[in-house]
Amino acid sequence: MAQLFAGTSGWAYPTWKPDFYPEKLAQKKFLGYYATRLNTVEVNFTFRQLVKETTIQNWLGETPAHFRLGVKAHQVITHIKRLKGTEEFLPRFLATIEPLAAAGKLGPVLFQLPPNLKADSALLRDFLAILPRAVPTAFEFRHDSWFSDETWELLKFANAGLCVAETETRTTPDVVTAAFAYYRFRKPTYTGDERRAMVDRMREHIAEGRNVFCYFKHEETPQGALYAVEVLREVNGEEGS
Repeated sequence: MAQLFAGTSGWAYPTWKPDFYPEKLAQKKFLGYYATRLNTVEVNFTFRQLVKETTIQNWLGETPAHFRLGVKAHQVITHIKRLKGTEEFLPRFLATIEPLAAAGKLGPVLFQLPPNLKADSALLRDFLAILPRAVPTAFEFRHDSWFSDETWELLKFANAGLCVAETETRTTPDVVTAAFAYYRFRKPTYTGDERRAMVDRMREHIAEGRNVFCYFKHEETPQGALYAVEVLREVNGEEGS
């Protein structure tokens, strides 16, 4: 049965005490506690460095079987090479997160494109062609020129998800392109009506058999984590389920 995976894009924030983390909880125990309340996290530091095997093993040991770790693709792929000539680096990056896949804990890999990278269908088609089909992937486009039927069709053909990113200045069209849905909620606050609309949309996906991955804004305040707890409870019935 499809389900909602809800969390934030990081967990190592002492400023989330005491509203999310207990006041006396040691920082090295944050992930383990986080995983008792939420069932996924989007790992962002993989954007800047290749994760070590020991770090991966720590994550695996600190999270339950149902937990999923989404991973942001390295900047060499998206920002330096800009999806071109990645045939050597891409497998190297994917090899570092393979233990997550082997343990059944790998969420989608997010390819967040630079804001100044304009639509290029041939570029996207060629890159999608070298992605292993076994790896779940999602794409966040930050230039409006990508928002077109041609882009959606390319993603659908590769079963790659469209990251529906919502900020204070732009919202990606909510188009289904894969067997799962992927959301990044980046506004600092959401009204009760907005959160109820989120819950309704998540329930629609689940009723249609799609898992949903949604990640709220992280950083200094615990508000995003608390939103994720609320939405997860509303959709799945309980925290961390």
